[in-house]
Amino acid sequence: MLIEIKVPSVGESVTEALLAQWFKNDGDLVKKDEPLFVIETDKVTLEVVAEADGVLTITVTEGETVAIGAVVGTLDSQGAERAEAPAAAADENEAAAAESETATAERETATEAAPPVEPDQPPSPAPPPEPAAPVPASEPSPASRETARPAIAELPLAPAVRRLVAEKNLDPTRISGTGPGGRITKGDVVLYLESGASPGSAGRPEASAVPAASEPEPAPSIAAAESISRKPMSPIRRRIAARLLEAKHSTAMLTTFNEIDMSNVMAIRKQYKEAFKQKYGVNLGMMSFFIKASVEALKEISQINAFVDGQDIIEHHYYHIGVAVGSERGLVVPVIRHADQLSFAGLEQAIVDYVKKIQENRLELADLEGGTFTISNGGVYGSLLSTPILNTPQSAILGMHKIEKRPVVIDDEIVIRPMMYVALSYDHRIVDGREAVTFLKRIKEFVENPERMMMEI
Repeated sequence: MLIEIKVPSVGESVTEALLAQWFKNDGDLVKKDEPLFVIETDKVTLEVVAEADGVLTITVTEGETVAIGAVVGTLDSQGAERAEAPAAAADENEAAAAESETATAERETATEAAPPVEPDQPPSPAPPPEPAAPVPASEPSPASRETARPAIAELPLAPAVRRLVAEKNLDPTRISGTGPGGRITKGDVVLYLESGASPGSAGRPEASAVPAASEPEPAPSIAAAESISRKPMSPIRRRIAARLLEAKHSTAMLTTFNEIDMSNVMAIRKQYKEAFKQKYGVNLGMMSFFIKASVEALKEISQINAFVDGQDIIEHHYYHIGVAVGSERGLVVPVIRHADQLSFAGLEQAIVDYVKKIQENRLELADLEGGTFTISNGGVYGSLLSTPILNTPQSAILGMHKIEKRPVVIDDEIVIRPMMYVALSYDHRIVDGREAVTFLKRIKEFVENPERMMMEI
C-alpha cells in the first residue's frame, strides 16, 4: 500500500514552505516515527516523520519550494516486507560465495604444490652459449616496464580476486598476498584499496619524482583566492530581514541604557542552585529574574505593554513575554504566555521546553504569536553593549548583555562588582523618554534587589 507524504499545515497564514533537507535517500527503508525531512517557512522550521514503516520514494528534491499539502514522496508499506527478504538472502549468498572462494583457492594451491610428471626422455645436448647482451646505460622506458609485468590471467588468483582486480584496473604485482603460499586474497585487494591506492593504477607509467625542466611550475592563480558562493536566503531569514526593515522604517525607535549590579542575583543562584535543580529539575538561570522584573515594570508603565494600530493605541492587560533564541536557521522569539502567573521554576521550564523544541524542529506557529514584550540576551554570545531592534508591533524590547567585573563607586568607595549593561529600545511614538528611563530604572531596582519582586514593592 502506498502512503502519500504531504507537507503539513503549520498555520492559516502560511501557504508554502521550503523543503530544506531530506534525512533519507530515495529507496531507503524507513521506520514509523523516523524523521524524513525538514521544512522551513517564513516563521518556523518543522521536522516531518514517517507515518508507517515502508520504502521511501522521493518525488520532490530538497531545496524546492512547495505548497502546503503538496505530496513530496510516498511510502510503500508492502515494500518494507519485500526489502527484508532480499537482505537476508544477500547475506546467505555472500557467505556461500566466501566459502566457494576459499575452496577454490585451496584446490589451486594443492595443484601448484604437486610436482609435474613428465615422460622419460634422453637429455638433449646443451645449446652453445650465446654472447651476453650489452647492458643498456639508461633505465628502461615505462612502456617496457609495463610489458615486463605479468598479465592478470597469468597470476594464480582466485576467480573472485581476479574479477575484483580487473574491475578496479589494479596491478596485482603491487599487492602483498597473505593467503596460502603468498596467494592474494580478496581481503588483500580491499586493504590495498583502503591504503590509498587509486583504482586504475594498473598499466599507468610511474610518475617521476623530479619534474622535467621543460615543464615550469604553474603560477598560483589569484582568481582562485577570490572565489565567492551564492545561495538563496531561507524563508526564515527573509522574514527576519523584512521584519527588521519594517521596524526600522515604520517606528520612531530610540534606545536608552543603564547598568545593573548582578551581585545579589549571582549570590542567590549560587546559594540555591543545587536545591532548586533537585526540586524542580531545571537550572535557576538569569532570564527568569529579568522576566519577573520586566513584568513588574510593565504593570507600572502600561505604554511599554502597548502598540500602535493606525490612529489608536492598544494596551494589553496581560503579559506575554517573548524570549529571543538564536538557532542554526535564524533568530526565533517563542512567547511565554501569562508570565506574571508563573514562578521562577515555571519560567525556566518554559524556556527549556522551547529550546528543546527549536533544536528538534518542533516549534509551532502558535508558539511565536501574541507577544507583548520581548527580551533578548546578547550576553550569551559575549556582547558587551548593543542596540536591539523592535519586534514589531511591540513598542519596546529589552537587551541583556554579558556580565563583566568593573570598578564602581558605592558609598564613596571604589569596589569591584559584576556589572551588566542593559538597553531598552522603544517606539517614541507612544513611549516618551521619561517612561522609558523609568521603566529601565525599575528593572534595575528589581534585579539588584530580587526580594522586592517577591514582596511586590
